[in-house]
Order: sequence, then structure tokens, then C-alpha cells
Amino acid sequence: MPRSLKIIVFTVSGFVGFLVLVYAVLFLFVDINIHKPRLEAAASGALGMDVKVGGRLGIGFLPNLHVTLKDVHILNRGEDVVSARDATLGIDFLPLLRKEVRIGKIALKQPIISVVQERNGSFNFEKPPAARGTLPFPDLTDLSLSGGTLNYTDKKSGTRFVATGCSLSAHRMGPAGGKSADLRRNLSFTAEVACRAIRRNDFTMSDVKFAADGRNGIIDLKPVTMRVFGTQGSGSIHANFAGAIPVYYVRCFLPQFHIGEFFKTITPQKVAAGTMDFSANLSMQGKTVHEMIQSMTGKLLLTGENLTLNGSDLDREFARFSSSQNFNLVDVGAFFFAGPFGLAITKGYNFANLLRGSGGSSKIIKLVSEWNVKHGVAQAQDVAMATKRNRIALHGGLDFVSGRFKDVTVALIDDKGCARVQQKITGSFGKPVVEKPSIFKTLTGPVLKLLKKGRELFPGGQCTVFYSGSVAPPK
Repeated sequence: MPRSLKIIVFTVSGFVGFLVLVYAVLFLFVDINIHKPRLEAAASGALGMDVKVGGRLGIGFLPNLHVTLKDVHILNRGEDVVSARDATLGIDFLPLLRKEVRIGKIALKQPIISVVQERNGSFNFEKPPAARGTLPFPDLTDLSLSGGTLNYTDKKSGTRFVATGCSLSAHRMGPAGGKSADLRRNLSFTAEVACRAIRRNDFTMSDVKFAADGRNGIIDLKPVTMRVFGTQGSGSIHANFAGAIPVYYVRCFLPQFHIGEFFKTITPQKVAAGTMDFSANLSMQGKTVHEMIQSMTGKLLLTGENLTLNGSDLDREFARFSSSQNFNLVDVGAFFFAGPFGLAITKGYNFANLLRGSGGSSKIIKLVSEWNVKHGVAQAQDVAMATKRNRIALHGGLDFVSGRFKDVTVALIDDKGCARVQQKITGSFGKPVVEKPSIFKTLTGPVLKLLKKGRELFPGGQCTVFYSGSVAPPK
């Protein structure tokens, strides 16, 4: 193209752009606050919810034409879903020529997002069934927020958590082509999310980050990273909303987490020291947390070596144990529940007896806690630990649906894996019932002597093997 022609094209283009800008200013911004109702209507149409602006409006032209709003509220059914100190709306130029306001970008500063799941599984951001039509978001392509807070409540299960210091950057947002009004089924997007902390009761995850990709009702969060109990964890979440019932697949791995940091969520005392590995591979489905727990299936694994348990010398306690004494094996067995999945258990169990033991400390050479989960019930597969002189093992299940112990038995076992002393725990997680220890023959001496006299107690060395897992007898 000749240089003179380039100059003409550039000049004409610049003049047309200037005319569009002048038109926009004359049309909208002589007194922009006059057009607040129109902007509220445009934003409401883009989001599919009511948008109200409590403060004044302003305009800007760099890097693109945009409108700023103060004290913004996004409501559904009359309740706040999102409120923000500031919001910025990116305005498309060309629709202005047709006297239309189209919003291509929305940015929120310090938003507070309140997500509530009702008892029937519906969310507070969804439209009532009678008002549902095709999915909104015909024009919105980018959404961002900074300094945000997310409050989540499940009314049926009572689950609550809060995420603070959150940022989000979502791109290429729009309908995936279906007719469903359910955002989870028909919204296509990519996003990056980060939160400074996510808290539920005394449990906290920090520095949480993940990338998200949604299309055709399938949302993938991966990789998901976070810091928990003093270490870096990772995982992924695959959610399928295409069917009538949402389906989830969750994987997480927490390597070398500090067991002492975990016990801080239960007691201020220094209960234990050392590091452990935790992993979970679970699938579940349902519209509510309760339904998801009912369908939960998969595996949980907790392992550790060379751990220190403070407050009691277990080997000394076992050596002093006799039929006339009342030492709780369940206090020791509770240590098997340590780890992220044990929060629901250990919160209800009283560690007082263990912490007020004989004093001193115990060296746990190896601990394995492997569970198979089916329909919300975790069944012990290989659950045992070894001290310098003893092994303790656990049988039974944890019913997360009803919140109860299911035939849980903790036993002190000999070199052959036979139970010499065992104790059962039943009842709910919140109010467990601990039975008195059962001993297979009346004792007049310490347990260690009993173990050495196994052949005398069981002629021919025959016994019912209680444990044959991966934790070997002490040498």
C-alpha cells in the first residue's frame, strides 16, 4: 500500500473513532448518573439477576471505555448474592451507535459473595423454576474480582466455610450452546482463582490456587494447590453437571504434613511430632452435602514413620496393664484417626485420658491407616501402628452418613497378629461409648508377660488372627 494511502486510511479511521467517542460521550456521559437505571438494567440482563447501584457513577476511557460504580449489590429473590465496594463495567462501542448498552467486562473490588444451598439442593443464585428460560450472559466475556470474600452455607447439613482474600480472572465466558438456565450446565469459561485462606471451624487452608475450565456442564479444577498443616498439598476436582444429579471426582495428596500442626486444631497441647503422608481418591454424587456423603466411594490412606506421641509412654502403660486396671486402648486407637479425614472423628473424642497418661513420650515406629469407603462408610483395611515393643491394630468402620462408629475394635496384638487385649467403641462421633477392655484370660501380671506366655494360654499356638497387615512386629 502506497504511503499516501496509508496516511488517508489512518486519518479516516482515526476520525471515525473520534466520532464514535464523541457520540458515546454525548449519548451517555453528559450526566452519566442520569443513565444509572439503564446501566442497572444492562448489568441485570447480563447477569440474570437484579443489579442495584447505591453510589454514584463515573466514566473512563483507558484502556477502554468503562463505567465505574460505587456500592453495588447483585440480588436474587430479594437477597444479596454479591455486594462490592466498586465495580467497573467495560462498555462495547459499536452497540452505542444503536443506542444499546452492552457490557463485555465486569470487574469487582472487595466483593462479598454469599452462596447458600437450600435444603432441596437449589442455590440462591438460581432463578425460580417458573422464571427459568435460556441462559443469560449473551455478551459478557470477562469477569474479574479482587480482595473478595466468599461465604458458603449448606442449610441441610449445616456446613459453613468462608474464603478470604480471593481473586478471580475468568475469560471467554458465554453460553455453551444449550438451552438450560443452570449456569453449571451451560456456561463455558476458563478461570484462574486464588484465595489467601479458606476456613471451616478450626480447620484452615491457606494460599489456595487453582485453574478452572468449564464446558458442556463439565467443570475441571486442576491443578488445585494449597498449604495445610505446614506443607504444600495438591489435587484436582472433576465435576459433571450434565445429568440430573451432579457427579464429582476428588483427588488430593498431602505429603509430609506436620502431625503437630494437625493436632493444634484439636488441642493447644503439643500432642505429637513428626510428618505423615495423606492421600484421598473419592467419587460422589448428589445435590447436597448430605447426598454427596451418602454416595462417597473410594480410598483414604494415612502413613507415617518415626512419630513421637507426647503425654504417655505407651510401652510402659502396656507393661503395667492388668485386669484390675482401666487403661483405654481406644485412647491409643484414636491416634489412627489423625489426619485430615479424622477431623470429624477426633473432634468428638476426648483425648484427656491419653494426654493425662503416665507422662513421658512414645516412639511410633510405623503407622498405617488405610480405609476403603463405600456409600459413605469407611471400612478399615490396614490400620495399625507399632511402638518399640508393641503393636496395636484396629478393625471396623466409620459411618460418615449417620456419624457413628461401626463395630470399631482396637486390639493389642502379639507377634502372630493375635489379639491379647481388645476394646470396642460404639455410638456417635460426638458421644462415643467405650467398652471396658476384654482380656482373653484373667491376668495377674503385666501384658508383656502374657504375650510371652502365648503358648500356655493357647495350646498348640492356635489363635484367631486379628491383624495381618503391613505393620511388622517390633524387633
